[in-house]
Formats: sequence, C-alpha cells, structure tokens
Amino acid sequence: MSNEDEFYDAVTGLDSDESYEGLSEASFKDALVFDSTSQKNNGSVPKENGIKKHRTSLPAPMFSRNTISVWSILKKCIGLELSKITMPIAFNEPLSFLQRITEYMEHTYLINRACSLSDSIERMQAVAAFAVSAVASQWDRTGKPFNPLLGETYELTREDQGFRLVSEQVSHHPPVSAFHAESLTGDFVFHGSIYPKLKFWGKSVEAEPKGTITLELLNHSEAYTWSNPYCCVHNIILGKLWIEQYGTVEIVNHSTGDKCVLNFKPCGMFGKELHKVEGYIQDKNKKKCCVIYGKWTECMWSVDPQAYETHKKSEKKENKKQKNEEPEGAESDADDMPEVQETVSVIPGSTLLWRIDSRPAHSAVMYNFTNFAMSLNELEPGMEANLAPTDCRFRPDIRAMENGDMDQASIEKERLEEKQRAARKERAKNDEEWSTRWFQQGTNPYTSSQDWIYSGGYFSRNYQDLPDIY
Repeated sequence: MSNEDEFYDAVTGLDSDESYEGLSEASFKDALVFDSTSQKNNGSVPKENGIKKHRTSLPAPMFSRNTISVWSILKKCIGLELSKITMPIAFNEPLSFLQRITEYMEHTYLINRACSLSDSIERMQAVAAFAVSAVASQWDRTGKPFNPLLGETYELTREDQGFRLVSEQVSHHPPVSAFHAESLTGDFVFHGSIYPKLKFWGKSVEAEPKGTITLELLNHSEAYTWSNPYCCVHNIILGKLWIEQYGTVEIVNHSTGDKCVLNFKPCGMFGKELHKVEGYIQDKNKKKCCVIYGKWTECMWSVDPQAYETHKKSEKKENKKQKNEEPEGAESDADDMPEVQETVSVIPGSTLLWRIDSRPAHSAVMYNFTNFAMSLNELEPGMEANLAPTDCRFRPDIRAMENGDMDQASIEKERLEEKQRAARKERAKNDEEWSTRWFQQGTNPYTSSQDWIYSGGYFSRNYQDLPDIY
C-alpha cells in the first residue's frame, strides 16, 4: 500500500504584504500573454460577445462507485487521521486539490462588489457572502480531489471575472497547498495556505480546516482574515453519500475592527438546521449592525437585528405548536440525509447578498461539478506553449480519469507516486532540501501566524529548472 496518497479534502489560508509585485501595469500586461498568445496560436478559441467561452461538460461521464468496498480499507482507521491511506481511484474526482481550491474564485464578483462599496459594514456583508460562496461548490461533491504532487502548480486567468491565480504544492508531509490570486485591475489580493486534516469516524469522514484565508481590498487599505468551516462526508460505508459543513467562521476586518461571526449549523436531530448559516456583523464597539442568514447551498441575506429578533420570537411560538407532532426517528445503519427544505424563509426587509448559480443539467453524472469546475482542467488551444510544465492540466492520471479511462488513470497515479518517492529518496541520499519555486515561508502580518507568501515572478513565464514531476 502506498503511503504517499492521502485522503484530503478542502479547507483554507494565507497572506502577505510583500506580494504586490504583480500589481504594476506592466506586469498585468505581461500576465495577459497567456490569453493573447493562445488566441494568436489558434484563431479558433471560441468567443461569445467578445468573452472567451469555456467548456461546459467533461469528455466522459463518471465511473460508478457502487462496486467498491471502502470498509475493507477504512475499518482499521476509526478515530485516526487519514494521512497514509490509499483510496481506490473510483472515489476521486478528475481535479487536483489545487484546482479544487481555485473554486473559491467562482463568485469573484462579490469581491469586486466589496471593492466598490464606500461603507465598511456593507463591504463586510459582501466579504461574508464571498466566504460562504467559496465553500458552496462542496455541496454534493463527494469525490476526493487528487493529492497534488510536491512542486505541482496550477494557474488560472479569467479576464471576464477580472482575476488571475497561481498555486503551488509547497509541502508533501504535511500536505500544504499555497495560492495567490489578484485582481487584473489592482483592486484586491486574495491568498491562503491550506493544510486539510481528515479523520474517519466509522460512518463519516471529517475535514478539519487548517490555515487562514486573507483578502486585501487595496483601494480601502483593508485586510480581512478567516478560516473555513468543518466539512463532513456521511455514509462512507453504507447508504447515499452526503455532505454537511459546520462550525464557527469569524471574519475580522483588521483595519476597522469590524467583525462577522457566521455559524454553519450541523443538521440536528430532524434535519431542520441542514445547510443553515446564521450570524451577525458587529463594529469595533461590538454593536450589532446586521444579522446574516441563509443556506450555504442556496443564498445569503442580511437584515436589521431588531427585525430578526421579532421574526425569531414569532417562529418560536409556531415551533411550540408543532413540537408534539415530530415523527420518531427510525434506527438505520446509514446516516440518512435529512430531507432538504429547498427554500430559506426570508424575513421582511432583508437584502439579498448572494444566490448560488444553478448547476448544469448533466452535473449529477459529472461528479456534481459546477460550470466553473467543468472548465478548470480544460487544455485550451495554444495553452501548452505557455503553461508551466508542472501545471495540473498536464497530469496524466487526472487526464485519463476525465476521459473515462479508469484503468489508465490508476496505472498513471501509481507511476507518479512512485516517481515522487524515488525523487524524495534521491534528495535524502544527496542530503538535498526541497525548495519551493513560487512561494516562501513567512509570517502573516495580520494574524502573526506562519504562512506561505507568494514571492512573485510566475507570470514572467521563466520556467527553467522546474522539477520533472510527471
């Protein structure tokens, strides 16, 4: 059994104030080499209203997981961290974890909205909505992303959404993924270094978030930090897989002292709390300015605290009437997912902060991917000449799985892991330390915690001396 493959899922966190090298006008022009060259190399890049179109489905539907027995693998792991357990490839999805964390950027318009607002509490509302939207793609995403190889990278430039991102796998034990995203117009920087820690609890796998996310709104000289909620996949052994997220997320504006506290609720006995998020924003004097509520799978709203309290009191009266009518919970070997009540009860006077985009019709047979996720591993015409050779899109195991060739994917995955092990042994033999290329260890200036700081230069496209990892 390989000890290199680890069952990790998504979590978050990092920042820097030395990372603005990428924000000069010249470097932004340099960043767009990626897109302009790809269009020069091949005039057939599809466009719609002048915006580059991306694919909306995968080359092949997903492989059935019904025939795989996870219990034979996991029964010895109850209560342990899943740090060295090889999972069958059928439980993966055809994305690297570096691509999975790029999905935080799906709703970048919320950051752009925050940049445009003059009121700090309204900016916090937009940032809170972004923090919730960043984990919304996990809904029904029960496939495990591929663990990035040490030195693996991923980049994404989206002119339509106004950002570019680069990420790197900076450590293998423990597995740490660092990312750095920035506005193409110099309005924001968003970064994190992520160390997800997973535990198996008999029927479920729980991901503990490790690391801090930092968002800097440069025009407002503001920095916000937070960590993601816990994520739990239920019915790993038996029954239908389902996901819940829970825990307290605290977003701090280090410039104004404003704070947002969001409570991602566990589903509870009868599932009434499933997917619910409730919280509030307070100013530096701890005065509650507004209440935020909704579901991370659906939408988030903001309302005046007094209106919220009045609504809650009337709701409690209603609940008392219904209390004696609750059905008894039947015993089951599976932790059945409670029936989802699709709508959020909107309190009069509320303002909509964010609503989730609907998924494509064929999403269920394509790993429950969003439209954004569908496009992340696309190798567009002309890309190969510009991408770093360490980019996830060149990983043969992920590419084979995406194309529906599970046997080839499994063979390639084992080959890559063996290659990584051999390289590590060679370094140990020669007493060599691994050195990262695009990120360096440093200190987050806002939280004083250890972080991985983007050292710049990636978009200059000087990719000499990069490791041969594939």
